[in-house]
Amino acid sequence: MNLYRSISSYLKDCENSFKLIPEKRIILLKEFSEYISQKLKKSEVVNITFICTHNSRRSHFAQIWMQTTASFYGIKKVHCFSGGTEATAFNPRAVKALQKAGFDITKKDKSENPVYFVQYSEDLKPIKCFSKTYNNPFNPQKNYAAIITCSDADENCPVVFGADARFPIRYEDPKKFDDTHDEEKMYDERCKQIATEMLLVCRYLS
Repeated sequence: MNLYRSISSYLKDCENSFKLIPEKRIILLKEFSEYISQKLKKSEVVNITFICTHNSRRSHFAQIWMQTTASFYGIKKVHCFSGGTEATAFNPRAVKALQKAGFDITKKDKSENPVYFVQYSEDLKPIKCFSKTYNNPFNPQKNYAAIITCSDADENCPVVFGADARFPIRYEDPKKFDDTHDEEKMYDERCKQIATEMLLVCRYLS
């Protein structure tokens, strides 16, 4: 797929960071990749929902990057979603970090929980993003993988209804740096970490 040149360059730089991923995380990422591989071998659609407490930062990063990296490697039948244990809003700081990475993001309304269209290719439909609970009707209700991106969601969701697999791939919350001198740096860092790890998941499939 023809991704925006800026995003392709960003991902090629991420490939240089594979060697920095700790072995414990490599094991988790391989397990996630194997789940996808088994689905694809059966010619099944792969639905993935990334879950974090507020569905505002990490889960959106992961949804967007997983969808994008699947396209980067030409992997079809992968459909990514995100949700939380409660709905808030897609955080503007996370939106900014993704824009810096090369995404064309359009805010579609001015509500407290606005819808964003995230474009990463001229050839593909944009990703529709807004904060929602993981079981919102917009998301798959059965036969999907639940990827838990934060410890709070992991603790608060002992059962994720409808999921046929669950993977705890947790990330530190950049929220703790909001309104500090390190805010932008830490959002960019988390964005790139998640991009790199989702890219590796797809690399195993290519």
